[in-house]
Amino acid sequence: MLRPKEVCQRLGISYSTLSRWVREGRIRAIRTAGGKFRVPESEVRRIAEGLPVSKETRAVIYARVSSSDQKGDLERQVQYLTEYCASKGYRVIDVLSDVASGLKTDRRGLLKLFDYAVNKQVDVVIVTYRDRLTRFGFEYLEYLFRQYGVRVEVVFGEEPKDSHQELVEDLIEIVTSFAGKLYGMRSHRKRRLVDGFKKLLEEVEKSE
Repeated sequence: MLRPKEVCQRLGISYSTLSRWVREGRIRAIRTAGGKFRVPESEVRRIAEGLPVSKETRAVIYARVSSSDQKGDLERQVQYLTEYCASKGYRVIDVLSDVASGLKTDRRGLLKLFDYAVNKQVDVVIVTYRDRLTRFGFEYLEYLFRQYGVRVEVVFGEEPKDSHQELVEDLIEIVTSFAGKLYGMRSHRKRRLVDGFKKLLEEVEKSE
């Protein structure tokens, strides 16, 4: 990403000309805090080579953590994905985030993401890892988005090792839900099953 001064020097134009080109859409720029902007180096090369403006890619960033004490990680996800979109020349139309389990289907950010797709207001959804979008059934969501011409772009492949605790919490949530349906949420047998499962997980972790 280049500052306006660097762009002007490389293209041999004035700042006012650059500003006009940005307003007219002749050159793509990424807005930053405080109303400033940066220009992808790929755009400078395109202008220098006399190539036409390519079709703009509209991106929505989606980030998620499971609990409020992970908000630092949430901010890091957003920052990294914002920089990633800038390097790819994507125009970020929204940054969505949720503090909720990846098992929840009524997450506010996720539902808004669906609205963008259904209304054809986005071209690509950007996430760090597959499980940020959903813990299970990623392929179903990917298929759904594809029906509206939206692709899901996962920046990294495998989830980080420090996500182990989050996975454990999701497993406990699944067992708790099924036990509640089998025995009732306040049932003594339900509590015994969940407590037994937690103890089993602890024993597995100690043996590793």
